[in-house]
Parts: sequence; structure tokens; C-alpha cells
Amino acid sequence: MKTMTLLAMAGAVLATGASAQRPDPRPAFHFAPQRNWMNDPNGLVYYDGEYHLFYQYNPHGDRWGHMSWGHAVSRDLVHWEELPVAIPETADIMAFSGSAVVDWNNTTGFGRNGKPPLIAIYTGHNPKAKLQSQYLAYSNDRGRSWTVHGEVLSVGSPEFRDPKVFWHAATKRWVMVAVMALENRAVLFTSPDLKQWRFASSFGPAGGHGKNWECPDLFELPVQGGAPGERRWVLSINLGDNAIGGGSGGQYFVGDFDGTRFTLVAGWPSDAQWMDYGADFYAAVSWNDLPKDDPRRIWIGWANDWRYAEAIPTWPARGLMTVPREVTLWKTPLGYRLAQAPVREVERLRGTRQDFTATLGETPLDLPIAGGSADLMVDLDTGSADQVTIALTDEQGYQTLIGVNPGVDELFVDRTRSGPHFHDGFPARHIAPVDMKGKRVRLRVLADQSILEVYAADGTRTITDRFFRGGGQLRWSASARGGSARLSLQAWPMADATKDTR
Repeated sequence: MKTMTLLAMAGAVLATGASAQRPDPRPAFHFAPQRNWMNDPNGLVYYDGEYHLFYQYNPHGDRWGHMSWGHAVSRDLVHWEELPVAIPETADIMAFSGSAVVDWNNTTGFGRNGKPPLIAIYTGHNPKAKLQSQYLAYSNDRGRSWTVHGEVLSVGSPEFRDPKVFWHAATKRWVMVAVMALENRAVLFTSPDLKQWRFASSFGPAGGHGKNWECPDLFELPVQGGAPGERRWVLSINLGDNAIGGGSGGQYFVGDFDGTRFTLVAGWPSDAQWMDYGADFYAAVSWNDLPKDDPRRIWIGWANDWRYAEAIPTWPARGLMTVPREVTLWKTPLGYRLAQAPVREVERLRGTRQDFTATLGETPLDLPIAGGSADLMVDLDTGSADQVTIALTDEQGYQTLIGVNPGVDELFVDRTRSGPHFHDGFPARHIAPVDMKGKRVRLRVLADQSILEVYAADGTRTITDRFFRGGGQLRWSASARGGSARLSLQAWPMADATKDTR
């Protein structure tokens, strides 16, 4: 055998590297940048017919670094147009997470020609000085260009970040909730003009503790099933680790807010109440300034986990958002609970509905679902079965499972065999408690190439998990173990929203 020349060896290495970097299947209706690294959603605000989605972005590569604000806009929450970087890092300051508002009354004085400015309040991270403080930038052209005003709040800490700002009508002033991250503490400030801030109060530690608290939000919701006219405030907090899915995740608290202090409702449990039971729902934050004729509270999360975020096998982009979700608050026999549902606009992408009903047994039964992007409504009567599963199988035999175990009241997503191994923290089985004493359960499942969003118990339980197939198309099937079960399915293939930005 002839010895391979150095040139041929180099060519072989290049070919191997190129094949390893083949583009992964892009999602059809979940936002991802065209390329490079993305993490937390930032600056969610609605203005002049557009929903703005800013996000943590590295313009220079597909790993965390050079944090800047990426930018996308939508008129319907499903078709997104990616725009140039909005707030880039400077020589000394990275643009970390934050929020945006419409300054309707021009309290900042930055408005022009009678039009209110868009104001971004974000964490300026100075790695040399080991300092995190809050910065202000403004825009007078619908968010297309931004002027950095500069630092507006510092407490001299390297771990003071992620401001969520909103107008509090009752006290006629701005409120900021941020975190002292390593202390597991939320801190509140107030301001008349978004430039001068006064400390108001703090909250925590409480609920779930982790290495850090991050990305807080604070908003008021009407209580469904509560007393007439009852309203409560929700404080959401994300944990960098130690959440229910094993790594990153989010929790929430329900209480009251008087413009200065957040206080828990009587009887609020001491253990964490989780936003999501999967591994890939993080940094969720809600939109400010939704239209007056739209009373919804809508948030979106980063579909990733800090344990393995930089290792997920995607290219040329690394990072994905969930679909926007409507958040509601319910009074239940167990107390106040959040519920989530995909925004109704997602249904505009549905294709022709397929209806399917079958009795399930041990032998997997193929389901009439084509491809990896679908919206499913699944009704299960578990009958005599001790487990019912829906499997997504790729052409290499890798499987991701969605299932229920009625005997122990659990819903699960099992991705222990979903694709080739890439990180020890990824393979897992995630469980959400769901009451199945009646042996019936309804699931809403959104699948989009490499992500599953599973909603159960009227949206009070969700599991959001990424999965990464070995290769080829996905095939759907269902089966029952230990007995028979009944499945009724409505399935819609989903149009590719990236082909039409509208």
C-alpha cells in the first residue's frame, strides 16, 4: 500500500471536518439565528405593529462570548425577520441580558418629534473591572439603531444583573427587578425617568436555590377560578443549575406587589414551583407594552441548558427559542398555579389535519405524521396499560419517547437514546407529575426537528426538551405496555415560517 502523502492526509482531515459540520435540520417555527451563538431572550417589547425579540448573541462564533444584543422582529409572533446586531459589545463592556420599554411619556427626554423612544436597560459586564451594572440605550427609529446613554445604576457588584423594567401605573413610576445572582436574591428599584434609580426592597433566597439566580420577571395577572376581579403578581426567577430537569430551569412565586415590595400569598409552598419540568426552558421573560386590545401575558424561553449549551451538535447556529407562550394564573385546589399554552398564532402554520384513532398494544403502531415539524393533540385512555409511549425514531434507530405511567401519575420525555452521545449531562428522562387517576390525559405536543414542547394538565405541566437525531427522517409510532390503551390523535404538519417573513 502506498504511503498517504501529507497533502492527501490534509485533504482527508478537511473532508472529515466538513462532513462533521453539516447543517442540522433547522426548525420550521422556532426562532434561531442564521448562524452563531444565541442565549437569553432580551428586550421583549411591542411597538408600532412589531414584536421585538432581542437576545444574547455572539456575532463572531458559535460559543458564548462577545455578548451583544441580537435582534429579530415579527408582526405575528411566528414569522421572524432577523436584523443586524442592535447593541454590540464595546472594548470594555459586554451587553448582557436586560429589557426594553416604550417610554410613552418621554420621561427620559430621549423622544424626538413627538414620538416616544424605545429604551433598553441592560447589564453592562466589565470583565476587567469585575463589575456588572445597569446601562441605558435608546432608539428613535423603531429599534433599528441604538444610542448608548451609559451606566445608570451600580451597586459595586460583579454579580448584579438581568434587569426587567416596567411602568407601574398605580405609583406612576418605573420599576426594575434584577438579581444579586450569587446571593439567590431579587432586588427591586424604582425610578421617575429610567436614569435615576432608588433601592426599594429585596426578595429571597426562597424556593429553589442554585449557584445563581438569573433573569427575573414581575407581572400582574387576573386569577382564573378565583374571586371576582382577583389579581395577583407573579415573580419568576431562573436558576443556572439545580433545577428540576437537572440543570438550568425556572421557578415562580405568586404574591402581591405594592410598587415597592413583593410579598408572597399566604400559604405559598416553601419548595420550588417549576415553570417547566424539562431541561431546556431557561431565561423566560415576557413582552412589555402589548397592544391595549390584547390582554395576554406572553413570554418566551431559551431552549437550552447551561450544562451542555456549548456542546449541542448544531451548525451553523447554536441556540433556539421556544415558541412564544401565553401565561395564565389559576386558583386550583393546590393553590395558585401558572399555566402555559403556545400562542394562538402558532395555529396559523398548521397544514391539513390528520385524524387517527387506534387501540394500542405492545407492537408499535405507525402514526400518520410526516416529518419532524408537527402540532399534535393527543387524547389517551390508558386502559389496562401500565405505560403508553409515543416514539420519534430516526433512520439510524435512535429514539426519543413521550410517555405516561398512569400508576404513578407521571408524564415523561425520555431522550436517553435520542441520538449520538455528545455530553454526559444530556441523556436523561424528565418527569412531570400529572393526575391520571381517571386513566385519561390530553397532551398538546409541538415537535420541530430538534425540540419537543409537551403541555399537559391544561398547561400547568410542561416538559421542554431538545433532542438530536443521528440522521434521516423521523418516524412516529405509539405503543402500550402491560395491557391495551386507546389513542385519539389530531395531527397537523407545520408550515416552514422561515420561508415567509411577512
